[in-house]
Amino acid sequence: MDIIFATNNAHKLTEVQAVLGPGYKLLTPRDCGVTEEIPEEQDTLEGNASQKAHYLHERTGMDCFADDTGLEVEALGGAPGVHSARYATDGHDFAANNRLLLKNLKGKANRRARFRTVISLLLDGEEHLFEGIVEGRIIDRETGHEGFGFDPLFIPDGYDRTFAQMTTGEKNEVSHRARAVRKLAAYLHSVEK
Repeated sequence: MDIIFATNNAHKLTEVQAVLGPGYKLLTPRDCGVTEEIPEEQDTLEGNASQKAHYLHERTGMDCFADDTGLEVEALGGAPGVHSARYATDGHDFAANNRLLLKNLKGKANRRARFRTVISLLLDGEEHLFEGIVEGRIIDRETGHEGFGFDPLFIPDGYDRTFAQMTTGEKNEVSHRARAVRKLAAYLHSVEK
């Protein structure tokens, strides 16, 4: 099945394709002629995922899904949350985002955080939402070289390594995105039968 995934992020494509498996061919917006920036103007993860999926569906008429992910840090009142990708700047500057997060957590004892992903699937014009959450904590310096975003600072509960120290396969066992994508995959498999 061909389905558009509203991202041009190679890391995300690899992670999601690994979870969905070979029965699905993920297409990017660029593959379908959508080269402009897809808007993310909502104030919730659910709103952004839905906005992106509808934007793509309106332009292509194809089945598609979009995700939005946020790191929600307890000591920061849930920030950066929906603003995670653009926490420090208007662009996706992972290093600047990590520096700002560490600065804002300086001196705080509570390092509890969670990653949350929401996926909006538009299938035959009908919307379905799937959520994945992983609880963990923020460490005080970047560790590891895999992954992207806040991965070098986040250790999921039950582990002693950051997401950035894990292989893609290891991360896909526990990550927020993988949990949401597994729900998406289960739904897609159920409607194919």
